[in-house]
Amino acid sequence: MFTDRVLSGMRPTGRMHLGHYHGALKNYVRLQSLHECFYFAADWHALTTHYATTEGIAQSTFEMIVDWLAAGVDPQQATVFVQSQVLETAELTLLLGMIVPLGWLERVPTYKDQQQKLADRDLSTFGFLGYPVMMASDILIFRANMVPVGEDQISHLEIAREIARRFNFFYGREPDFEEKAKAAIKKLGNKKAREYEALRTAYQERGDTEALESAKALLAATQNLSLGDSERLFGYLEGARRVVLVEPQPLLTESSKVPGVDGQKMSKSYGNAIMMREDPADLTKKIKTMKTDPARLRLSDAGNPERCPVWDLHKIYSSEETRNTLHRGCTTAGIGCLACKQPVIDAIIAEQAIFHERAQKYLDNPSLVRDILDDGNDRARRAAAETMRDVREAMGLKYDRSFA
Repeated sequence: MFTDRVLSGMRPTGRMHLGHYHGALKNYVRLQSLHECFYFAADWHALTTHYATTEGIAQSTFEMIVDWLAAGVDPQQATVFVQSQVLETAELTLLLGMIVPLGWLERVPTYKDQQQKLADRDLSTFGFLGYPVMMASDILIFRANMVPVGEDQISHLEIAREIARRFNFFYGREPDFEEKAKAAIKKLGNKKAREYEALRTAYQERGDTEALESAKALLAATQNLSLGDSERLFGYLEGARRVVLVEPQPLLTESSKVPGVDGQKMSKSYGNAIMMREDPADLTKKIKTMKTDPARLRLSDAGNPERCPVWDLHKIYSSEETRNTLHRGCTTAGIGCLACKQPVIDAIIAEQAIFHERAQKYLDNPSLVRDILDDGNDRARRAAAETMRDVREAMGLKYDRSFA
């Protein structure tokens, strides 16, 4: 049984390119067999910058999900859903927005950066400013403790962690908390209870952070605790508050550098992308016309592969033996650029053959995608509803017949 939950999403931009595949989707496929995974189409997030052009969102979502499935994302292993179909996320966004200081949002690095980059749009909106709160809600509502990110994205996750800590500080207080926590410790069994107490003491008295992490791992591996008892014991490790919202941790991922046909970062907005399901003839044409080492003007000129965008594709698609042969041929002018490109063309076409095959049944019968999303939306809503039940109770928003 999985002890970790992974959450990741993408804005629905339509068909995916090789940058998406090697930067994220390959990792999605790997993680789904290791952890409980939730992958979502972030259609509400698309509205934060494209609120005036919404007519293509549904179709873009369909095209994106088809490519996820073509890449090998398995809806039997991972929950695949659409953000806007889990209304609980909007409710949590509203409630968290009540406690998030304005300064936190204004200091997010991408806030001013995106306003400058997208100067053609009016981003002086509540939705754009509050984007980090919704991003935090996406993660916290599923109690995801791991979020795949690159090194440059860790700071974006920190605000979600800060929001979780602030919420737990305000609302993690519980009547008779310590008594309930001690009762929960007994449910661990004698051996685990002694180990938990020793680790808690090591952290609280000596600040031993390794002991803290060991205690968290012990609890995560314990299957016989109720969700409430588990939250109490996590909170009891560090103080006297129940952990209602789990602080997510970054799951560092390595992503290959995938250049576009012009040598820049691959992006549809740059018009330099190689799609995941390219027509083989179009793919061949795109790669054959790719820029190479700018210093190699003639066939007789020796080249430097490290200055050639095609070489980054070789690092992904070619074996070490092939790379060694091509490197030698390039640096000695023993091979031309077109000949150097052919192994990459062949490898990408071979890779994409399975993408085309997997995607075709969904293109022939789009209702299969709708069924996958209907099922994923239901599963996501059930998980979100559990969190919202605890959030409402913690915030004093639980109403029953006893209050009258």
